[in-house]
Amino acid sequence: MPQSPPAAGWPGVGPQLAGRLAKLDIRRPEDLVLHLPLRYEDETRLTAIAAARPGFPAQVEGEVVACEVVLRPRRQLVARVQDDSGILVARWLNFYPSQQKQMAVGQRVRLFGEVRGGFFGDEMVHPRVRPVAAGEGLPQALTPVYPTTAGLGQATLRKLIDRALATVRLDELLPADACAVLGLPGFAEAVRALHHPAPDADPAALECREHPAWRRIKLEELLVQQLS
Repeated sequence: MPQSPPAAGWPGVGPQLAGRLAKLDIRRPEDLVLHLPLRYEDETRLTAIAAARPGFPAQVEGEVVACEVVLRPRRQLVARVQDDSGILVARWLNFYPSQQKQMAVGQRVRLFGEVRGGFFGDEMVHPRVRPVAAGEGLPQALTPVYPTTAGLGQATLRKLIDRALATVRLDELLPADACAVLGLPGFAEAVRALHHPAPDADPAALECREHPAWRRIKLEELLVQQLS
C-alpha cells in the first residue's frame, strides 16, 4: 500500500488526538484500515425492559421518567427509563454535565449495556446512551467495537476508520482465482466486511473469528510473514 501522510496531518486530527492514536500504533491511514474490530455489539434489535436478562447485554428504549444526582453511598447519576413493560435503572459513577442533560426527564433514549440485578431492580451501569425519536429506525448490521485507549471514543475511531477506508488502496497478494478456490474473499473485501459486516453476517462466526473475512486476514498475515 502506498504510504500516506502521518496522522498529525489529517484533517481534524490535532497533536492530542494523534498522540492517542499513536498509543494504538496508528500513525497513518493504512494503520486505521488495519485496526480491526475486537468484537461486535448487536444494536439491530430492541429488547423490552421486562425481557432483559441479567448477565447479558441488551438494547432497550424508553422515556426517562426520573434523573438525579445521588450523593450516597457515593456521588453518582441515577436515572430511570420506562417502556411499556417496565422500568430500568441506569447509573453512572463518573459522569459529565452533558450526560445529565442527555438524561433529562421526558427524553426518549436507547440504552445499550449489560443488565444486572440491583438494589432497586434491574439496572445498567455506565450504559451507552443515544437520544432518539419515537419510531426511529435501528442499524441494519452489527456495530464494531475497536481496541482503544483513554480519551479515544468508539465514535471517533469509527469516523476516522471510515474516512481511511474511502481513501486507502488495499493491494491484493493473492490472485482472484486462488481466493475463489479457497472460498475466501479478496483482501480489500475482507477488511471492509469486518469494519462493516453485512446485515446477514453470522455473529458467532465474527466473534470466534471463523468468518471467511477473518480467515482471509489470517491468510494475509501468513503471506506477509513468508514474503518479509
